[in-house]
Amino acid sequence: MINPRQRKMATAFVLFTVFTYSMGFGIIMPVLPDLIMELEGVSLSEATLIGGYLAASYALFQFLLGPLVGNLSDKYGRRPIFLLSLLGFGIDYALMGFAPNIIWLFIGRSIAGGLGAIFGPANSAMADMSSGEDRAKGFGLVGAAFGIGFIVGPALGGLLGDFGTRVPFFVASALAIVNFIFGLIAFPETLVPEKRRTFDFARANPAGALSNLRKHPSILGMALAYFLWMLSTAIYPSTWAYFAPAQFGWDSRTVGYSLALVGLSMALVQTLILGRSVNRYGERKTVIIGLSGAICFMLCYAFITSAALVFVICAFVGIQGMVMPSLNAMMSRRLPDDMQGELQGFNGSLGALATLAAPLVYNTALSHFTAPERTSQFAGAPFVIAAAVAILTLLIVISLKPAAKLREESQT
Repeated sequence: MINPRQRKMATAFVLFTVFTYSMGFGIIMPVLPDLIMELEGVSLSEATLIGGYLAASYALFQFLLGPLVGNLSDKYGRRPIFLLSLLGFGIDYALMGFAPNIIWLFIGRSIAGGLGAIFGPANSAMADMSSGEDRAKGFGLVGAAFGIGFIVGPALGGLLGDFGTRVPFFVASALAIVNFIFGLIAFPETLVPEKRRTFDFARANPAGALSNLRKHPSILGMALAYFLWMLSTAIYPSTWAYFAPAQFGWDSRTVGYSLALVGLSMALVQTLILGRSVNRYGERKTVIIGLSGAICFMLCYAFITSAALVFVICAFVGIQGMVMPSLNAMMSRRLPDDMQGELQGFNGSLGALATLAAPLVYNTALSHFTAPERTSQFAGAPFVIAAAVAILTLLIVISLKPAAKLREESQT
């Protein structure tokens, strides 16, 4: 059992790691379209498709290896998985920074997808250190760390882009390596030996994880909702850096500022509002509130053409940040402690599958509806699709039985 001082160090490292990941990812987002156009000599519409394929390559490897990483963390602990993930990110960003052609970008993204499974170990470590009632708050802190990193990252990336499209990649690589060194020195193991389990390769893949989790049918509906929500919200990392220039004519710096504002909104909601909402309304109603807000904002993005008004929306879009921590906590509380890593690995695969599908859907739609040869363009089409997926998610969550009712049924 880790002592209070070790718990503080572990929590600080987990949150700093998520912050570093989101900051590094945010740094490269504003300049990635420019780098693709620079390497391939293509238009923004064509770069949108290539960017979608890059995102899909990342997601494919994360989907395939997410359960493996989760199961390994249940066997060997969270610490080695964290360190390996950070090292993977450092290599990924360095490769992309040196990329002489588009193939190097695909290799870098594949490495990051395979080794960069940060959120599974992060949520598992927070689950190790919290009770069932506090897990939504713990997952909310992880989300807040992501949001804060997303405040700093895109704004910094937009500024660094003035010095060259490759500079943000080298800065992101350096951040990951510094975080790796910090973890070597300061991060204690959070999974105590008595809560570890033997490694079973049959469960260390998406199909095997699903088969094993089917023994706990109370989370299957939430797993579907989780997947659909991840598919819906993946509209932002998939298309925003391409959508905003197409819709508003923004440069990389303005794209960075808009993403930073979204990150600030997410961080404020997850640190100041999420815990209060869960305490007052419960996790299920909190998910419903967040989903309702998300649907409204997606439809606003789809049809609004005023850049100034879009910045106002970005300031309030953080309400959707309540969805994933609450949904994750609902799932986590229904499984034993020795399955937390497996659950988070499975959720990682669901998220990766959604991230794999998202660019194929959204980027293709954006490229199609903004192609230069089209006489009538509609850059908001992907957001209409994402809103429809979010509505389906909301209907599923509303249909889920509350946890208290499930416990009553299990006792009868």
